[in-house]
Amino acid sequence: MPAQRTAGSVAGMTTALITGASRGLGLALTTHLSGHGWRVVVDARSAADLSAATAGLAGVTAVAGDVTDEEHRRALLAAAGDHLDLLILNASTLGQSPLPSLADYDVDRLRRTFEINTVAPLRLVQLALPALRAAHGTVIAISSDAAVAAYEGWGGYGASKAALDQIANVLAAEETDLRVYAVDPGDMRTQMHAEAFPGEDISDRPLPETVLPALEPVLRGALPSGRYSTGTLAELALAGAVE
Repeated sequence: MPAQRTAGSVAGMTTALITGASRGLGLALTTHLSGHGWRVVVDARSAADLSAATAGLAGVTAVAGDVTDEEHRRALLAAAGDHLDLLILNASTLGQSPLPSLADYDVDRLRRTFEINTVAPLRLVQLALPALRAAHGTVIAISSDAAVAAYEGWGGYGASKAALDQIANVLAAEETDLRVYAVDPGDMRTQMHAEAFPGEDISDRPLPETVLPALEPVLRGALPSGRYSTGTLAELALAGAVE
């Protein structure tokens, strides 16, 4: 049976690793956990962007690099240490932009999309498992509604996220001492969303910081493993199903 989680502040845990943390949801999560006393190891491809984004955040260790690079992944885990409470698989790519139909999708770009969005997260989990098991930790794979719904142009990205969802689903069945979540945060005002809709005004989308309250139960590992959207998480909180 999974270890009992503490239904309190996220400050009850200590060490997190977050990929893709120089902007968007990754940076929002890093800022949030840092503010609650966590030690957070983060990455992004641009060292300058990552350094600028995390400057002044307490307890944050920035390790710049590409998540598809094995040496970089091992450096991240070395920085995190042998006890990892929370692994957030956030780094991803949209793929082609503007979004093409599947009939016109460049298969080399598709391979790269899967390498970043699906293969690299799995490999990072494999490397992190000893430290996650030691902590009875939590894995959060950032997903998308494109993983479960048919949107024109979103076939490549959606397929990579659907595969990531299934990896999380099976991992939860195999690693029963962990909490494993696939989480759909919904549309947000991010660079990726801007790339999906070039030239369009996306200022009506919520900022990543606004979804953090809904994510609190999964950050604490307070729910059974599974796939959740921020809408579902908000409904559970409203119904009193989460402490």
